[in-house]
Amino acid sequence: MSEEYWAAVRTVRLRLAEMLDTLSPSEWDAASLCEGWRVRDVAGHLALVPTITTWQMLAAAPRARFNPNRINTLLAVRAGSVGTSEIVQKLRDHAEDRTTAKALDTRNALFDAIVHSQDISIPLGRTFQVPVDFTCRGLDRVWGMGWPFNAQRRLAGRTLTATDTDWTVGSGPEVSGSALSLLLLLTGRTSTARRELIGAGLEGLHA
Repeated sequence: MSEEYWAAVRTVRLRLAEMLDTLSPSEWDAASLCEGWRVRDVAGHLALVPTITTWQMLAAAPRARFNPNRINTLLAVRAGSVGTSEIVQKLRDHAEDRTTAKALDTRNALFDAIVHSQDISIPLGRTFQVPVDFTCRGLDRVWGMGWPFNAQRRLAGRTLTATDTDWTVGSGPEVSGSALSLLLLLTGRTSTARRELIGAGLEGLHA
């Protein structure tokens, strides 16, 4: 990955740490957009990603019944259950790290941080701005990656068009909106994304 890519990852992580520093105890324990995850669990996940090992994931697998989503949730809840100041400090300490478990992919680091920033901020009624060029990188990655979002299959037969930058994919009835709202759509935050999207392609689009 390029220096520009990792600079973007660092920027999002550090800005998110700044926002987390302002949260009240009730906000830390509020539900995020990720089903079953509190805000603290999402933050814990982001702080864990740069340091997690494949061994840690394998060790959690039996308890999670070897389901990747359950493994992810188990580790996120565990990482989010420590003190909030510890979570924020870990996020800051490892903001520049370019590593993750061998079972994962560093190409996911940027969109993961961007999407989870929205998973935290939107339910809290907060705004977390992301530079559109960062978001475009995330759109390109998610659109091309297949599992776990399978965006091309889920959104087949539609044209997706960003209104704030030059990004469009697909064919068919259009769904348009900001790059950030489209990234939420591609990553399965459909009901939230729909509030910011327009176009005939929204018909038949379900969460």
